[in-house]
Amino acid sequence: MAGKRGLGRRFGWLWASYAVSSYGTGLGFGAFPLIAILVLHSGPTEVAALSAAGRAVGAVVAVPLGPWVEFRRKRPVMVAMDLTRFTALMSVPLAFALGRLSFTQLLVVSVVVAAANIAFNAASGAFLKALLPPEDLLVANARFESTMWSATTVGPPLGGASIAIFGPVTTVAADAVSYLLSALGIRAIGGTEPRPARSGTPRLRAGDLFEGWRHILTHPTLRPLLFNTVVVNGLIMVTEPLLAVLLLEDLGFTPWQYGLVFAVPCVGGLVGSRLARRLVPRFGRHKVMFTAGALRACWPIGLVFVQPGVPGMGLIIAVQFALVTCCAVYNPVLATYRLDHTAPDRVARTLSAWSVSSSLSIAALTAVWGLLAALTSPRTAIAVAGILLLATPLLLPRREKAPLTAKEQAASLT
Repeated sequence: MAGKRGLGRRFGWLWASYAVSSYGTGLGFGAFPLIAILVLHSGPTEVAALSAAGRAVGAVVAVPLGPWVEFRRKRPVMVAMDLTRFTALMSVPLAFALGRLSFTQLLVVSVVVAAANIAFNAASGAFLKALLPPEDLLVANARFESTMWSATTVGPPLGGASIAIFGPVTTVAADAVSYLLSALGIRAIGGTEPRPARSGTPRLRAGDLFEGWRHILTHPTLRPLLFNTVVVNGLIMVTEPLLAVLLLEDLGFTPWQYGLVFAVPCVGGLVGSRLARRLVPRFGRHKVMFTAGALRACWPIGLVFVQPGVPGMGLIIAVQFALVTCCAVYNPVLATYRLDHTAPDRVARTLSAWSVSSSLSIAALTAVWGLLAALTSPRTAIAVAGILLLATPLLLPRREKAPLTAKEQAASLT
């Protein structure tokens, strides 16, 4: 069975490192807005700016990191990004203990962490492609997806309890330590990793900054997949702050009810990630990716009809469970497809360009939908996002391009 497939000791260490940092991120979910509100007494505008600006500026900072990562050994880059995130995050509890924590520091730390996330993900994707044969990539990506949703299920409730008992910066410290443990795990992977060869000039060129986008935009399948991804992710993410206002202020949900209705559906992530590696051999990768990609756009419109009390909680849990399940099927198949259709000398730049595009779109759409909600209402803004999502399957590719052959991948290196 695919679920029992062994991928080797080196992948085991990579997976363990991913798991520990994912659970740390789960514990620290929402910590910065909470600190801004409870410790620094920031208003809604500052909290929104912290979320949007950190993501957007971090994405811009990460643009030159793609080509920088491409032509370096990936494990040292991953360790460096883990240590960067550890140092940046640990500065928050230290400044808090000294009474010097400021909103500016939170903003700077969020930018550093966002940029380091993009660089780490680009390096880890390239490392995974070199580590495993193509037939094992879907199993590996499904395991990462399952781990991420497991951490999202248990992390935020435990983080909330930790904050209530030990104080507002506790989960930030735990998140920081998780990156230190991740760095140690990546170091333990061992083995040799040749330094990537660079053809042409040895220096970084301006064109290298855009090579990832050039590859995506000239690829007949990756191009529509990117457009679909940035629009869908943006329209889904814009509803999160709007739902917080709608549920907590307008409908009178308590904080524990709010946490519950978003934690329980994450079980769908475990279901979907396990389904992905079983559905692909049976129905084919393109059909699974197209179907799951289309279905994930159908559910958010249901959030428009949420009401107070238990019925409202049940509706949100049902809608979010269906959405998360579809996303968890789609995401590992997409991740595997990207790796299969990208030559080894372009993986880091392609993944970096993909992440930068997604982050910028989420930040921009979040700002636009915040304005829309202010002019109308949160429920109206959620409805507009849901209606637009229904049209996004039109952006999905109807055909699948054949993966790069070994000869084509080798030719790209010459």
